[in-house]
Amino acid sequence: MSEKMKVKPADGKLGVLCVGLGAVTSTFMTGTLMARKGLSKPVGSLTQMATMRVGKGKDKQYKKFGEIVPLTQLNDIVFGAWDIFPDTAYESAIHAEVLKEKDINPVKEELSAIKPMPAAFDLNFVKRLNGTNIKQADNRWDLTEQLRADIRNFKAANGCARIVVIWAASTEIYVPLNMDVHGTLASFEKAMKENDTEHIAPSMCYAYAAIAEGCPFIMGAPNLCVDMPAMWEFSQKMNVPISGKDFKTGQTMMKTVLAPAFKTRMLGLNGWFSTNILGNRDGEVLDDPENFKTKEVSKLSVIETILDGEEYPDLYSNIFHKVRINYYPPRNDDKEGWDNIDIYGWMGYPMQIKVDFLCKDSILAAPLLLDLVLLSDLACRAGKGGIQTWLSFYLKSPMHDFEHKPVHDLFEQYAMLKNSIREMGGYEADQELD
Repeated sequence: MSEKMKVKPADGKLGVLCVGLGAVTSTFMTGTLMARKGLSKPVGSLTQMATMRVGKGKDKQYKKFGEIVPLTQLNDIVFGAWDIFPDTAYESAIHAEVLKEKDINPVKEELSAIKPMPAAFDLNFVKRLNGTNIKQADNRWDLTEQLRADIRNFKAANGCARIVVIWAASTEIYVPLNMDVHGTLASFEKAMKENDTEHIAPSMCYAYAAIAEGCPFIMGAPNLCVDMPAMWEFSQKMNVPISGKDFKTGQTMMKTVLAPAFKTRMLGLNGWFSTNILGNRDGEVLDDPENFKTKEVSKLSVIETILDGEEYPDLYSNIFHKVRINYYPPRNDDKEGWDNIDIYGWMGYPMQIKVDFLCKDSILAAPLLLDLVLLSDLACRAGKGGIQTWLSFYLKSPMHDFEHKPVHDLFEQYAMLKNSIREMGGYEADQELD
């Protein structure tokens, strides 16, 4: 074993504050509560289900994540949320129609007790939603101060030792990076105090509040939010982990599997057309072109990063990649993603692959939220501040600074994740990345 990294034990309660109490969050909460009662299995969660190798040769062992590093136990999690609608977690879970009532009712009492705090919200960033449970503030700085107070009050009221904040709310309109505002912590704080509502989105207020309170922050949507130098500077200054962005659930997960397969076999790619239909609140928000642009940028980056046209110009220099999302209310949370992939092989002969993935977005997302929360808390106790690149496995657009390229290949991401777990558990990070 290598020299053991100092990781503080997971003593006490962990508060999990979710921004947004819709389909994804209520499914995450219900499944976690059911799992800790032994009434369901946390399928899809690596921290709960997977084993991984530590050591080599005669020292090789396969252990669960929680046997390698000190993870918070499910019994020690306390849930809270902010939302623009006042529905409890139980009402939200019933309304979302992701889960059957028989799978919600055994934890009805716990879910009914989770009442959302008023949200930081600006209709200009999500025009399709109208809620009543909304904070009033003079400026973005005041709004952020209210969120900081919420975090402190929740922590005290629930006897929590630590808090993690995770965004599972809607995709905001596209906000381009503006270095005059987002370039430094000082310029960002100045813009908040001057109420720059064009460049400072509500999600940024949550992120700043979390970091200021020493709480890891996870961005589960493709919003700009923490993906800027000001937030990198702040998270490093406070030594708080940040990760994001956009939970990697259905179609993009398949892309991160298939694209590496083409590269491994040296098969060429002419075009990749992707379209989705979904009918939940996420679909309604993404029906607005300004909000869709934020998601489109996130989805488009995957293939071009894995299939490097500069490294392999004969195979990947001229890929036509198109992404579409269509709001279709009858499907509710049952998303369908179609992919048409035009590849070519020996002597340039064309071939096609068709993928039709009928999935439940929230069912795929829920275990990602659980893992990201537990691993972000672990990172914080290990003293790992700033961007957590090792959590890229869970995200569509992995965060990275200007000096590094993101890793999109699912298998390379998995190796990065396991290497970090090994290091924090006192083992050698022995899995090489090409």
